[in-house]
Amino acid sequence: MDIEKPLRLEDVVELNPTHHFRWEEPQQAHVLLYPEGIVKLNETAAAIIECVMGSTSIAAAAGVIEARYGRADLMPKILAFLEDARAKGWIRIKS
Repeated sequence: MDIEKPLRLEDVVELNPTHHFRWEEPQQAHVLLYPEGIVKLNETAAAIIECVMGSTSIAAAAGVIEARYGRADLMPKILAFLEDARAKGWIRIKS
């Protein structure tokens, strides 16, 4: 995995196999569970992860998110979040 190479709009990403994305009722939030702990996600982060995981390109998922929020300028923020998530080991480019 080459994390030095920037994500591209045509990339498809997936969760790291050691991580689990789910709704946690006690926290009333989506979380990422992984061997070292848990990350409570805000609504926007959860929406991005939910839309981009596994079967659609980053560009297609970003279009869904932009439509959901009625915005056409979210692509840079979505890419920045995904780059950060990849640097933390939460996601990877699907092979």
